[in-house]
Amino acid sequence: MKETVLNERDVRGEWKPGLAIGTSPLFQWPIKPLQIFNWLLGYPGYIFPWIGFFMLIPIFTWFFLTPDLISMKILEADWIAFVYFRNLVILFLIAGSFHLRLYVQKAQGIRYKFNKNWLLKGHSGFLFRNQTWDNIFWSSISGCGFWTAYEVLTYWAFANEIIPILNWESNPVYFLMLYFAVHPIREIHFYFTHRLLHWRPIYKKIHYLHHKNVNFGPWSGLAMHPIEHLLYFTGVVFHWIVLSHPIHAIFHLQHAALTTLWGHTGFEKLEISKNISIPKASDYFHYLHHRYFECNYGGGTFPLDKLFGSFHDGSDEANLIIRKRRKKIGK
Repeated sequence: MKETVLNERDVRGEWKPGLAIGTSPLFQWPIKPLQIFNWLLGYPGYIFPWIGFFMLIPIFTWFFLTPDLISMKILEADWIAFVYFRNLVILFLIAGSFHLRLYVQKAQGIRYKFNKNWLLKGHSGFLFRNQTWDNIFWSSISGCGFWTAYEVLTYWAFANEIIPILNWESNPVYFLMLYFAVHPIREIHFYFTHRLLHWRPIYKKIHYLHHKNVNFGPWSGLAMHPIEHLLYFTGVVFHWIVLSHPIHAIFHLQHAALTTLWGHTGFEKLEISKNISIPKASDYFHYLHHRYFECNYGGGTFPLDKLFGSFHDGSDEANLIIRKRRKKIGK
């Protein structure tokens, strides 16, 4: 694989990580087991720090913050409201923490910030003329609402044995494998639904709302049109069909809701102190999608964008290809 070294900031003042984006070693030939191992379990890598962090939240949620499954056989307002407000608190804790440190306190200024500009205020294109408040509204009302609705229906179906429940004791290996498979399953679902959302008639009516956030922040990740939320969370249907446990469904929905907050922080690194920083605090791969629109529809682990000709590695050569493509189709 050819590695292109990028400058930290380009002529427009946009931050770029040190190297152009490469493909996952899982899909490189010849196979390099040590490289795959380091990519999978190294730091920073596929699991650590961020995906591993998001894998722990559903475990805590299921055991400590979820009503007993028996009590969810009947759709009642009390437990449904509990699930919604529990999700809302998780949403505010994660998005709010990122936003407070990076955009309110501005603790690290624009160091490692992809776009040197701050979020918009006094702009008529956003509700309340404020990008942050617009994003919070769509995330907490529509986003958290649809997330909760799918979760409630899933619990209800499990509780009434409409969906069979995977037993941990009898199938521990399959149980763990399925838990680790949630992330790649989510990526594949996201790629194809995302391509659908960029079909011109749907984009103009629905997906445009998310793409108002060219320069995004943590609350931008789940700021979508309600119809997009309806489609975005359909990945949980996988667990209605394939033998699963409710914890797999929780992880799938939380992955959809919460990793998008992390993916839209807008910063390559999160500085904890002067000497400590957490890498990959946002998704540069996805930032390029917001920057150029017709590229990087997936999550980066699977080479779907390369396969379908929509891959952008952050290099000037990739920018040139995008410009030529736009010129060809008259954009």
